[in-house]
Amino acid sequence: MGKANVCLKRSYNGVVTLIAILSGLMLAATLFSHGYLHNHDEIETMILGIYSTYGICVITLILATVGVYGACKEKKWALIVFEVGMILGSLLLIAIDIGALAGRLQQVEDLKRHYLEMLPLSNASESTTDTFKYLQTELQCCGLHQGYLDWGYNIPESCQCTEKSTNPCVAAPRNSSIFELKVDDRPVLIYKEACLPYVISYVRMVLDTTMGILLGVTLLWVLSVVLGIFLLLQMSKREDVPVVVYSQHAKAGNYSPLAEIVEHT
Repeated sequence: MGKANVCLKRSYNGVVTLIAILSGLMLAATLFSHGYLHNHDEIETMILGIYSTYGICVITLILATVGVYGACKEKKWALIVFEVGMILGSLLLIAIDIGALAGRLQQVEDLKRHYLEMLPLSNASESTTDTFKYLQTELQCCGLHQGYLDWGYNIPESCQCTEKSTNPCVAAPRNSSIFELKVDDRPVLIYKEACLPYVISYVRMVLDTTMGILLGVTLLWVLSVVLGIFLLLQMSKREDVPVVVYSQHAKAGNYSPLAEIVEHT
């Protein structure tokens, strides 16, 4: 069995160690999320994804441990187990990447349709109203699709512009509850733009960031597979051992028997 190149082995160990660290961090984040959402109603819809993440992280950590062991001890069976597992994992990640990229626009449209079904906001539930009030304060917007008109008469105070507001503002309509906050004949200013475009923009940014991270992880897995294949090829090479051939016609060396040397002295 041949010897693996030292630089190749170090590169391989570095990449596999990085994969193990990322898997450990993802496992810790999943444990934290599971504990945080344990008493929430949303846990029922997320439990399958949480358990799947547990499995992926644990399997990746096991494969990384086996791969580093195989490289350090130069065990071909361990490297083969690592390669098979990582190739299957890479194919799974590539399929997820393609599916996420293909369904990106559909996810945005489904989210938009979900929010539009909540209109009018004046008839929305208390939890939905509280959520939108928070969004309006953070995003500096008012309403969902048609601005403050989505609230009807009861425009909440979260729509009111502040001194630090950077988004455009308009005067509140006279036939609204927020107009009662008018002081010294100064108009009450509320945010002009609706919140839905901001929410969609934020969701797209999150999806793009997630896609970028997922693509980076996929490339890292593929890199570990390529380095592992080169490592196996080097270990499979036979070392060149010089062949010693005995010949009856070999010439005698230029030496004298020890006894003759003693007699001359």
